[in-house]
Amino acid sequence: MVRPVTNAAFEALLRAAGYGSAHGAFARQLNHAGRVHGNWRYDAASVYWWLRGRRPAEYVQAAMAEAFARKLGRPVTVTELGFTTTDVPANAGYPASARHAIDAAEQLWTMLASQLEPRPNGSYQSGAALQAALAWRYDLADEAVSASGRQSVTPADIQSLYVLAEHFTDLDRRQGGGSPRTRTLMADFLMRQVTPMLSGSYTDSIGRDLMRATAMLSGQLAFMSYDAGEHGIAQHHFTIALRLAKAADDRLCGAHLLANLATQAVYLGHAQDAARLAEAAIDGAGRAPAAVRARLYTTAASAYGRLGDRHACQVALTKAQRALDRTNPDSSPRWVSYFSPAHFAGTALKCLGDLRLYTQALRHAPDAITLASQNARTRALHTALIATTHARAGDIDAACGWGRELAQHTLDVHSARLNHRVSELATTLSPHQAIPQVKELLLTLPATPPST
Repeated sequence: MVRPVTNAAFEALLRAAGYGSAHGAFARQLNHAGRVHGNWRYDAASVYWWLRGRRPAEYVQAAMAEAFARKLGRPVTVTELGFTTTDVPANAGYPASARHAIDAAEQLWTMLASQLEPRPNGSYQSGAALQAALAWRYDLADEAVSASGRQSVTPADIQSLYVLAEHFTDLDRRQGGGSPRTRTLMADFLMRQVTPMLSGSYTDSIGRDLMRATAMLSGQLAFMSYDAGEHGIAQHHFTIALRLAKAADDRLCGAHLLANLATQAVYLGHAQDAARLAEAAIDGAGRAPAAVRARLYTTAASAYGRLGDRHACQVALTKAQRALDRTNPDSSPRWVSYFSPAHFAGTALKCLGDLRLYTQALRHAPDAITLASQNARTRALHTALIATTHARAGDIDAACGWGRELAQHTLDVHSARLNHRVSELATTLSPHQAIPQVKELLLTLPATPPST
């Protein structure tokens, strides 16, 4: 029995582009548009299920929009595809005031703390991200953030928030953001402990420090949600955190959060948005410490690599490397201490690979894995990236060697991003599965959820 079509917008685009009954032809064009992600194997059956309610990953939607735009001769946005959901209780728009940000945060934390699975989600909103960047950069600073409430907030209270933020950050790096219980635990903590503090009594000075600490906590939960593949929730948290950083009058913290939002945009295929967000972060950070500049320019390079802009990517990488060489831990914010030469090398490897400069990319491979032991997720991500880059460069032996190492690193890490990279490696190697070591590796790699 044929199921009825439920996505009329997607069906209308197929017809307008001349794919009314040629679903296999569209799937082939999609596979071509998404070749940067690996060797996709979508077919007419995939299109059948997309028409009937199945929702592809957001980076697949970005490739769909690209395929339609090329056929129709006009820009096509992801929202036109008809896959957008509206489950997130509020949109990712930039809050008008610190109080609005606090109210939005309380609503979101309360919702997340009460649920495990299924979790509400939503889609990345391109316009909201760019509007948030503009508002953060150019809106006037908050004149005061003092408040009068029942609970008096002290500097010791805020220091405890920084300590707990570091605890959740460490947990995320060791295990990944993919465990819903970990994110629920953090949301519950924010709802029960931080919300009363935000509604408490504090001076302007203490209030700004409270806003900064809360921005870091919200930003951490945003990053965990992004790592778990919950992109609507992640963007919502990033935007709330960005507004709280504005209230804290901490431009470096805000630039860091905006760079994380750019990183999410790169992952989802919104490379032009990502470049704009990264440049806004660089501009807004001003005369930042070298460690912060290194991190921001590295993010910009990632966006330009994904865009295919070789010159801009190389310029950003050079600026990042120069800043990294001048880094002084004593003059850097504590939150940027994680950013190391290995993190730079991993991004350089990725964006040069996006530019198909595989030989240059692989020069960064040794540095990309010189990570501290607690960075289990990053080590796994970089290992997968090195393996895939070798495979795309045609060195199947090296790809298999790194792939076998990857299988050991994935055991205790829960991450949708890591699943994606494992899937990329598998699809890149699949044309060579007649080779015994490739066949053995494909059986060894952990099974990942299909990109529907």
